[in-house]
Amino acid sequence: MGKLSAVDGLLLRIAQEFETLPRQLQNIASYLERERANIMVQRINEIAEGCEVHPSAVVRFAQRFGYSGFTEMQAVFRNDYTEASTPARSYQQRIRKVIADGEAGMPPSHMALRFIDASRAGLDELTEHFDARQFDAAVDLLLQAQNIYVVAVRRTFSIASYIVYALQHTTKRVHLVSGLGGMYHEQIRSIGKNDVLIAISYPPYGKETLYCSRIAHQHKAKVLAITDSALGALGREAQVTLKVNEGSAFAFRALTSTICLCQALFVALAYKLELKVEETVHPGEYDE
Repeated sequence: MGKLSAVDGLLLRIAQEFETLPRQLQNIASYLERERANIMVQRINEIAEGCEVHPSAVVRFAQRFGYSGFTEMQAVFRNDYTEASTPARSYQQRIRKVIADGEAGMPPSHMALRFIDASRAGLDELTEHFDARQFDAAVDLLLQAQNIYVVAVRRTFSIASYIVYALQHTTKRVHLVSGLGGMYHEQIRSIGKNDVLIAISYPPYGKETLYCSRIAHQHKAKVLAITDSALGALGREAQVTLKVNEGSAFAFRALTSTICLCQALFVALAYKLELKVEETVHPGEYDE
């Protein structure tokens, strides 16, 4: 698997240890996930107030995960968010880093093989940590849904577009929340309690995707999150979370594992729907 960013790595460790943390530290862990984009500018007293803990608990939390104190942990969020919030610049910086690392002379075909290897590593990770129970629950959610809404932005928008295309080959009513014309609110407002929202996002989470998830919750709809962590801002409140950690090469993440999982989700749903149809058809009804 490709190397995680420092914040992704920290949040993954937090997710793995979350259940063993004291209640106060769990509050801090949840706050960091929820406010990860703002941690870089918040003072320790603000974070403590938001978590309803004493500032010393924030220091203990940082030390629990290997930092000398709050300031060192905050710097990790600041560095990651600075890169993520300026995608055009960070793309250029990543290319320049490839050159600086002495990989500029690498033939394009070798670069392609590195990406293929990274994608393969991501698929291996997906297989190794595949949660059959959550996947089956995801299929059941979609099977029972009257309407299926799908939202993803920027890097993952192509995945949302594909899964809508695929699901439209079933009998389900499917809606792509594209935000065309800035109309996220108008496109998601009709979601209801018998519907499902498929929300796809990875850190830094798309604010539009998180907004649609909140609206779905308010309208009593179910949320199927495809993301990196069940503890993250998207996965934490979803009814079902399918976790994906993509491989990466040259600091660029692949989408191979996500598209594979979405294709598998469509095939499994289509299979279930066909079984459901066959159960209602009497023997010989298809005979001419």
